[in-house]
Amino acid sequence: MGIIEILRLVVAIALAVVTGKLVAKLGLPEILGWLIAGMAVGPHALGIVNEAVMDVNSYHVMISFLEAFVGVMIGSELIISKLKESGKAVIVTTIIQSLVTFVVVSAAFALVFKMMGIPLYVAIVMGSIALATAPAPALSIVKEFNTKGPITDTLLPLAAIDDIIGIIIFFTTVSLIGASSGASSMSLGTTLFIMIVVPIAIGLVLGIGTGFILRKIKDNQHSFYTVMVAVAFVTAVGLFMNIVVFKDSLVNFMLLGMAFAAGFANMLETTKQEALFKSLSPVIGAALIIVILDLGMPLDYHLIFSAGLFTVVYIVSRAIGKYFGATAGAKLMQMPKTVQKYLGFTLLPHSGVSLVFTGIAVTTIMPFDPNSAMIIQGTIAAAAVINEVIAVIVAKKAFEMSGEIQA
Repeated sequence: MGIIEILRLVVAIALAVVTGKLVAKLGLPEILGWLIAGMAVGPHALGIVNEAVMDVNSYHVMISFLEAFVGVMIGSELIISKLKESGKAVIVTTIIQSLVTFVVVSAAFALVFKMMGIPLYVAIVMGSIALATAPAPALSIVKEFNTKGPITDTLLPLAAIDDIIGIIIFFTTVSLIGASSGASSMSLGTTLFIMIVVPIAIGLVLGIGTGFILRKIKDNQHSFYTVMVAVAFVTAVGLFMNIVVFKDSLVNFMLLGMAFAAGFANMLETTKQEALFKSLSPVIGAALIIVILDLGMPLDYHLIFSAGLFTVVYIVSRAIGKYFGATAGAKLMQMPKTVQKYLGFTLLPHSGVSLVFTGIAVTTIMPFDPNSAMIIQGTIAAAAVINEVIAVIVAKKAFEMSGEIQA
């Protein structure tokens, strides 16, 4: 990456920070400003960060490193002693809300597509894309407003489990469709192994190794530098697996960072663990800004004006599935009332994961059904822009109404 490209990124990040502060003055979460700044500086608007910059290898390395740090934030909450108290409730709630979302969105599109003569398998693809949740937006609200309470305690581990369920259902759906058409080049078992088992295994092994080192270090500053170097090494291993071993971007760096942090965090005493993550907080905060900025840059604001019936069906049915699925799961597991009432609203952010899934689905379906592939691509792209703006505002309001916002 040359000096000009670096300057472009610096300008984009500065604009994101300023926009976030301006948005915050309106009582809205800063992440909304970061997303808007991302769309503004991206290739579809001002082009400050164009596709040439985003395609540079060093840019992908940087984003991978920062995504791993966002994963570290999730992993810091996956403490076994904490999970023993609510682990079963979180797992069951996550499974129920994911499955309900999948069924509601698939059923809604099945009705619409049947009337329009569109293949019904496309409805199932829509459902499988819809159930995934992008953890970074909700986590940025948790960090910005210092939220504390049962929803926050549920959301952080739920984000990790939700990603795993989303990957399983999506790739099961796409693999079955690909296999039936002869378009699939990789078995379902292999795909799930690479997407889930590999990053978790690598993260845990390296995290436990780092834990042994951290236990011998007395000074918090040295612990901080150790984790920084270790995250860089974890990222390098993930990139090696993607580029050299799999020759494709299949390793999820948030999942990698999550497993890594869970590995070393469970080996440290509570006081040392809290001091370490407090010192890492500014780095995680910066990582969130840039990751959200990167999330917004590919989004084309023009799609807001071209959104049609399919986009509306997608956004509304997904919101219904997420809310009532989370409510049903929380009630079944007798979780606190605030979790039952508001958890579903914090699960609406979606775009990053949805765009990745959409790209894979379109690539699989395009060779034998280009019309359906274009329907999927257009619907999710437009929904990503509209839903993300709405979802961030709704998620912040949910934390506010639940009384968990501390700052």
